[in-house]
Amino acid sequence: MHGYDRHAYEPFAVTVDLAVFTLRAGRLRILLVERGEEPYAGSWALPGGFLKPDESAETAARRELAEETGLADVAGLHLEQLRTYSEPDRDPRMRVVSVAFTALVPDAPQAVGGGDAAQAAWLPFGEQGPLAFDHDRILADAHHRIGVELERTSLATAFCPPEFTLGELRQVYEAVWDTGLDPANFRRKVLGTPGFVTQVPGESRLTGGRGKPAALYRAGGATTLHPPLLKPRPGSTEGPS
Repeated sequence: MHGYDRHAYEPFAVTVDLAVFTLRAGRLRILLVERGEEPYAGSWALPGGFLKPDESAETAARRELAEETGLADVAGLHLEQLRTYSEPDRDPRMRVVSVAFTALVPDAPQAVGGGDAAQAAWLPFGEQGPLAFDHDRILADAHHRIGVELERTSLATAFCPPEFTLGELRQVYEAVWDTGLDPANFRRKVLGTPGFVTQVPGESRLTGGRGKPAALYRAGGATTLHPPLLKPRPGSTEGPS
C-alpha cells in the first residue's frame, strides 16, 4: 500500500493459549502442560504456542493441543474464543499477543506430553499452583466463562450418564461453581426450565441413602435455558436463583 512502511513498527508474535476443563470423580480438572523449555522451564502452563504464518488462531489452537497433550480427537472439540491478552510485558522473550480459548469437555482421555511440553496432566482446579506467564489470569477468566455457560445452556447434561438423577446433575454445577446447592431448590429450578431435562417413565435409581429411589432423567431438547439457572450469590443458601 502506498505510503505504508511496515518496518516502522516493532514486530511481535501471536500465540494461542487453551484453558480446557473436564470433570472426573465429581471434581473439576484443568489440562496443564509442564514446560520443557525456557522461559519458565519446569513450570505448569496452559497448552498453547505460536501461530504459523498460514494458520488461523483456531487452527493453531487445535494443532498445539494435539501436539502438547497427545489428545487424538481435537478436530471435533468445541473451542470457544475467550479474549485477547496483549499486555506488553506478558512474555519475557518479546512482545507476544495471545488469543485464548476455553472448552469444557466430557469423557476426556488421559493426557501425555509432546512438542515442547515435558508432560501433560489433568490437575484438580484450584490446586495447580502458580502458572507460567499470565496464565493464572487466563485460567480465572476461563473458569468464570464456563460458569456462565452452565447458567445459560444445557451443557451440564453432557457430563452426566445418558440417564441421570437430579443429584448427579447438581454435582456438575457444584463442581464447576465450587459451591453447595440446596437440593430442593435446584430440583424446582431444573424442572421449571422448559426443555432442560425429560423424566424417564417408570425408571429410578438407588442413590445410597435411606430414601426412596431417585427418578431418572435424560437431557431435554433445549440448548439455551430460559430462565437461566443463575449461580447463587456469595453467602446465599438458596441454591441457584
